[in-house]
Amino acid sequence: MKTKHNLDLSLLSNEIKLLLEIMKVEDEKSFDNILIKDIDWNYFLQLAMYHRVYPLVYYRLIRSDVVAIPNYVIQTLKQEYKKNTFQMLHLSREMELLSQLFTDEKIPILFLKGPIIASDLYGDISLRTSKDLDILIPITKLEYAEELLLNFGYKREDETSLLNELKWRGHHITYIHTQKNIQLEIHWRLHPLPSKEPCFNELWEKRRVSKTSYPINFLGEEHLFLYLVSHGARHGWFRLRWLKDIDQMLSKGFNIINANILMKTYQSQHMVGQALILVSELLKTPLNEDMMILTKGTQPKKLADSALYFIKEMEPLHILASTYKFRRYLFLLKPSIVQKVIHFILLFYPSSSDVKTLRLPKSLDFLYFPLRPFLSIYRNLRKTP
Repeated sequence: MKTKHNLDLSLLSNEIKLLLEIMKVEDEKSFDNILIKDIDWNYFLQLAMYHRVYPLVYYRLIRSDVVAIPNYVIQTLKQEYKKNTFQMLHLSREMELLSQLFTDEKIPILFLKGPIIASDLYGDISLRTSKDLDILIPITKLEYAEELLLNFGYKREDETSLLNELKWRGHHITYIHTQKNIQLEIHWRLHPLPSKEPCFNELWEKRRVSKTSYPINFLGEEHLFLYLVSHGARHGWFRLRWLKDIDQMLSKGFNIINANILMKTYQSQHMVGQALILVSELLKTPLNEDMMILTKGTQPKKLADSALYFIKEMEPLHILASTYKFRRYLFLLKPSIVQKVIHFILLFYPSSSDVKTLRLPKSLDFLYFPLRPFLSIYRNLRKTP
């Protein structure tokens, strides 16, 4: 079914429009020649790298019959494609080792992203990028899991935890293996509070198991779809790779009706609607009637408009997150009054960045609550040129 939600795509540069054109092509061998004219190819390469879609772009370009693209662009993409392929093979090996380690110690483990998702969505691990591995385990196993990882050569990334900050503001801990140059995130929640999400047991019961040399547990199809949607929405879809993941799932025949109960239970219909509008407008993903229903109403369209701004800005998350526009977007993303209230309260909960800005004696930690707004303003002023 053809769709039109009237997003203002005139805001997008010709370079990002060409990137989208290449990403959406499947069987076609040529692209719109008009888009190739007056392209800043250095900027095009920056966009491909920033949005983490360069492996797919290279794969599509070398199979096209377009000759107007400079050779240095193809060669640059080729080198990055090769590096990514080695990285994904490296992560694949570590993924199997970690799966075996945790399974032997009877810790249930679910891989959230990484090579297993690349294989599931694209059929080829070289076509998607991953800078790290993300795993989900029960919160009751966190201490034991850390002990295992430390003995396995990982080191916990230095973080100053203030007033049980990780419990209230965080949802994962980062570990680094310096010898292997691998970053690992252990999650005890899929998303930060106050999002509503499935418990670990529900995710475990619906899990899928890979057919790799050592079995890898990962999210069931419906849970993976909602996880990818919620993750992308929470980050304002500022990387096109996340939208391409959704496009891949839908193109493979994902039945959105199967996820209806989960969407209602975990209040994510508006985020799904936002994602569907974005993939239909930017990647021309066809939507059926069941999908179109989810795009109706003002909220999905409003959220899609906001995300379009973040997509074109090409700003790192830590910079985007400090802007009023992004903070307002996150507030609008909350589906209920209760979640909005909790979200507002958590904004005033102290964080490790407050400690780095002003170090107080342990006995005065409670002062970070009233000081947090002023410390936040001070940090933002320091970033202003």
